[in-house]
Amino acid sequence: MAGRSGVRRFRFAEGTAALVLRIPEVADSQYGLYVWPCAVVLAQFLWAHRDDLPGKRVLEVGAGAGLPGVLAARCGAEVILSDSEELPRCLQHCRRSCRLNGLPHVPVLGLTWGRLPLLTLPPLDIILGSDVFFDPKDFEDILTTVYYLLEKNPHAQFWTTYQVRSADWSIEAWLCKWKLKATHIPLHLFSADKEHLAGSSLPGRHTIEMMIISLTTPDGT
Repeated sequence: MAGRSGVRRFRFAEGTAALVLRIPEVADSQYGLYVWPCAVVLAQFLWAHRDDLPGKRVLEVGAGAGLPGVLAARCGAEVILSDSEELPRCLQHCRRSCRLNGLPHVPVLGLTWGRLPLLTLPPLDIILGSDVFFDPKDFEDILTTVYYLLEKNPHAQFWTTYQVRSADWSIEAWLCKWKLKATHIPLHLFSADKEHLAGSSLPGRHTIEMMIISLTTPDGT
């Protein structure tokens, strides 16, 4: 049964530049119906790189409420939002986020991790994913999907944030298997090392990491 619903407001600002986004939330057992701390941190990374986004082709996977993808679209990127085709309520929720932020024409697609071949997608420059590394049983499916997308778009990158929930969880073995490399990005480099971010206390005291995943080069680097 769905719980209480509402709209959360996020304000990203630097100097004289500012952007306010309104993201709908539903207190529900489906995790994709509300904003998680990792999404705010990833959105802050996009905001810090907003001058690079116009014209970039962006896909957000596991979008849920869609905060990072919506921000990218508002900053001029050509965005596609996606979530599992088995979660139609999440897909509807993504569409509502788009409408609330003046983006009714942003495509929202069903894309389930690990199911290949994936639907036909246009060329991509950036793939986004916030808190997709949540359940270890999904890690290989996620990276299989990411590898498939990067293989089709060798110059693209996967920008992702994740919350450190267990010291025993690692994606290193899967990265090696799929010939992917990860570069960790310190949060202070994009002003995300704060408990309060974008007018929200969501980041709080959670340990959140940011990394960029790409294909390894032929020499293994």
